[in-house]
Amino acid sequence: MSSDFIRKLENSTAHRQSRESISDSISANPELLPVLMGVLLDTKNKNHYKACWTSELVFEKHIEWLIPYLDVFSKTLSSYSHDGALRSVSKICLFSATYHLKKKKLGAIFLTDEQLELMVESCFDWLISDQKVATKAYAMRALYAFGKINDWIYPELKTILTQDYPNHSAAYKLASKEILKKLK
Repeated sequence: MSSDFIRKLENSTAHRQSRESISDSISANPELLPVLMGVLLDTKNKNHYKACWTSELVFEKHIEWLIPYLDVFSKTLSSYSHDGALRSVSKICLFSATYHLKKKKLGAIFLTDEQLELMVESCFDWLISDQKVATKAYAMRALYAFGKINDWIYPELKTILTQDYPNHSAAYKLASKEILKKLK
């Protein structure tokens, strides 16, 4: 079964229907998640970015399925360089930040301090480096969420967004304007 799954992953495309098909396979067969994560976490695997695309949809529905992989996932974030992988892992960071806040309000945790720190660091790195707008937008939204529990984040985030605002595309400006408005 896992060889069929790997073949399906290798033949997948960025089209939503293709990614949803694989995501649905994982939802129906959670025992395939370790196979997906094995590919996702191996940034030298030529299909790791396809695993990232799929995992984005899986974790959008089942973020708690990331728990056994949080340590290695958070430590791997700085290793991603493929645009498609970065977009997806930045979105997974946003899902993680949102879920962590939700759990924290209930007196529980989702991320350890180290995992949170690694995600925050990666999000800031993506925000200040030469990345596509989608990666930056998810990173700034994740940082905004993380800033609700780490008050030092907001001043840093505000400074970066304010300084970078004039130098970016309309899409970046729209996302940063949304966050800057919330920061006031």
